Amino acid sequence: MTFFDTVLEVLKGDERFFTEDGALLRNAVYEAAMRMDARLIKALYENGQTRERFFTDVDGIAVFDKVGFGWVIENRQFLPDSYTRFRNKIGLVNSRGDYIAASGDVALVFPYKDCVLEGGQTKEDQKRSEIFYNETLAPDEVDRLLYPKVFTGAKRYTKEGAQEGVTEFGEDDNLLIKGNNLLAVSSLLPKYEGKIKLIYMDPPYDTGTDSFSYNDSFDRSTWLTFMKNRLTVAKRLLSPEGAIYVQLDYHQAHYAKVLMDEIFGEENFQREIIWRIGWLSGYKTADNNWIRNHDTILFYSKDSKRLKFIKNYIPKEEFKSIAASGAQRYPIEDVWNASEYDDLNSIAIVSYSGETVSKMLDPGDEVKGQKSEKLIERIIKAHTEEGDVVLDFFGGTGTTAAAALKTKRRFIVCEQLDRHIDISVRRLQKVLEGEQSGISRRNNWHGGGSFLYCELARLNQSYVDAIEKAETDGELSALLREILKSGFISYRVDPKKIAENAEDLNALSTAEKKRFLMEVLDKNQLYVNLCDIDDETFRVSDGDKAFTKSFYGEV
Repeated sequence: MTFFDTVLEVLKGDERFFTEDGALLRNAVYEAAMRMDARLIKALYENGQTRERFFTDVDGIAVFDKVGFGWVIENRQFLPDSYTRFRNKIGLVNSRGDYIAASGDVALVFPYKDCVLEGGQTKEDQKRSEIFYNETLAPDEVDRLLYPKVFTGAKRYTKEGAQEGVTEFGEDDNLLIKGNNLLAVSSLLPKYEGKIKLIYMDPPYDTGTDSFSYNDSFDRSTWLTFMKNRLTVAKRLLSPEGAIYVQLDYHQAHYAKVLMDEIFGEENFQREIIWRIGWLSGYKTADNNWIRNHDTILFYSKDSKRLKFIKNYIPKEEFKSIAASGAQRYPIEDVWNASEYDDLNSIAIVSYSGETVSKMLDPGDEVKGQKSEKLIERIIKAHTEEGDVVLDFFGGTGTTAAAALKTKRRFIVCEQLDRHIDISVRRLQKVLEGEQSGISRRNNWHGGGSFLYCELARLNQSYVDAIEKAETDGELSALLREILKSGFISYRVDPKKIAENAEDLNALSTAEKKRFLMEVLDKNQLYVNLCDIDDETFRVSDGDKAFTKSFYGEV
C-alpha cells in the first residue's frame, strides 16, 4: 500500500468526503483541512503514517501541517487519471517531489516561487504539466537552462533587402531574435547586463482563453513564476538609470504589482498608468456591468535615485478637437487618453489611419492587438535618447521595433511564434523603406537603417515544432523513436520502461501522445548552449560559430 492509499483509507472513514457512488470530493477534503476541521485532524492523527507525515511535535503539542496535507490532496498521483498512471509507470513523476501546490492565496509566497519554469509559450505547453526547477535544490538544471545560447541563421535587413550569412555583429546593430524569450534574454546578459535603458513588456494577460497565440491560460502560480523568471533577468539587464514598463489588464495586474515590488523594491515603483483604450462600440457595450475600457501599465525604475525621466508634453496641434484652445501644451498625466487634450487611442480605434498591421502589409496579416506606435513612442521618449537601446521581451508583430527605428533608438526584440516573426520582418522591411503609417510623419521618418535577424540554434526545439505539427499516431511514433535515439531526453525517463509499457502508450489518444512526447524531451536542451558550440555533435556551422562568437566578444 502506497502512502496515497493510506490517506485514502483514512478519508473513507468520513462520509462527508465522498459522493453516493464513492467518488472522492477533493475540494471538500481540502476546505476541511484549511479550516482545521477537528474530525479530519483527529482521523489523520490516529493513523501512524499520516501522523508522522502531517504532524510536528512542538514541546509535547502536535501541530498539523495543513498546507502539506493540502498539497497531497491536490497531487495528481493521488487518484491519478489514466494518463498520469502511465507517466508514473515510465518514470515521469513530478520533478518537485510529492506535492503540487493548490493554494490560490494572494501572496508573494506563491507555489514554485523559488523555481524556474521550464516550459515554453506555445499552446501545446498548456496541455502538459509544467516542470519547475528549484533554484536551491536544482542549481545545475537552472544553469543549463539559462546558459547563453548559440545563434544561427543571421541575416541583415536594409531597405535593399536581406543579406544572408552574416558572420559579424556590430555594436550599433538592432536585433530581432527568434526563440524562447527567457532563454534569449538570458543570452543577452554577458553583453548587455546593466546597459539597457528601457524595457517594455506586453506579456500574456492570463485571460484563461485559447484565442491568444501564446499560452495565455496559465494558472496563477505558473503565471507568477513565468513572470518572476523574466523580471529577474530584466532587472539585471537594466542600467542604473533605466526603467521598465509592464502592460497588463485586470486579470493579473494586481498580482504583478506585488511581484514587482519584491523584485525591484517598493521604492522603485513609479506609477500605475491607466491607458483608456478608446471609445466604445460593438458587442462589449452589451455587458451588464461597467464596461472595461483600459489596460494597466506598471512603471518601475532600476534605481529611483538615478532614474532618467524626460518630461514631455502634448503640443497644442495634437490636442483633441474638443480641447480648450488657451493652453499651448499639456503635461502628460498617468491616465492616458482620458483628458480633453490626450488622443492616444488603440490601433483598433484608429485603424482608419493605416497603422494596423493588415493595412501596412497584407489583408490576411491582421492579428489581435491594441498597442499603437504612438503608445510605445511616448514611453521611449520618456527615458531614452537617440542611439539608446530599447528591449521588448514579447515582440509580437514588431510595434516596439518599428517605433524604435522611427525615433532613432536601437532595439532588441525577442519573439517565438513563426507568424509574428514573419509579420515583424515584413513590417520592419517596410519601415526601412520609409513607409508613412503610425508615427512616421511626426518623427520625420523617411527610411534607412538596418536590423539583424537571428535564431537560437535549435536542438530539442525542432522536435517541439514537429510534435505540434504532427497529425497522426504514425508520425508521433516515428518522432518518439527519433527522440529516444537522439539521447536528449528527460533524466526522469527510463527508455526500457517505455518499451515495456508500449501497450499502455498505444492506448493513449493522439492528444495524450503529443503531451507525452513533450514531456519525454529534455527541455534544458531546447537550444544549443554556447559552451557546446565546438562540439561536433551539435553540427554548428562555421558561419554560425563566427556570428555567435562575434556577438559574445569571443575570438
